[in-house]
Amino acid sequence: MSFEKFAKQHGQPLSVARHDCVFRQGDQDGMLYFVISGLLKAYYVSFEGKESIKSFIQAGSTIGSLSATYKGLPCTFSLMALEDTQLIRLPFKELVDATHNSHAIAEEVIQILLTLSMRKEQREYEFLSLPAEERYLNLCKRDPELVTRLTQNDIARYLGITPVALSRIKKRLL
Repeated sequence: MSFEKFAKQHGQPLSVARHDCVFRQGDQDGMLYFVISGLLKAYYVSFEGKESIKSFIQAGSTIGSLSATYKGLPCTFSLMALEDTQLIRLPFKELVDATHNSHAIAEEVIQILLTLSMRKEQREYEFLSLPAEERYLNLCKRDPELVTRLTQNDIARYLGITPVALSRIKKRLL
């Protein structure tokens, strides 16, 4: 059985309206979320109220706060729908149990975790080593359709710059 089929059989459907949160930073949430359709953003809010976007999550992806699901700690980030979104909500513990009983599910979970780790590694490299203009160009090259679905403010927060700085970058690239 595949991970997606397992999630659909054992999870609960969840509809999230645009701008609604699935969970907030500081919440207790032991769930994983498989995205059927829509678009989400995972973001942090600093003590000063500044938002920084960690990632965008599209259909076919899985997300959850590993601190919350695995360790029982509060979520370290918030998850908000940028579009009306259809999810499957799956208790993390059920997935862990399934990996003990199904080699196929265990292999797929390993692939999901490896993919997540490689994305995080690439994100860290770009954020720590590349100028904002290159980060913007990489985002546009990697997922041009996603860029059309995002606001300038969200792109700027993802890149770690102001919307004004993003406007200047776009103007230079024209």
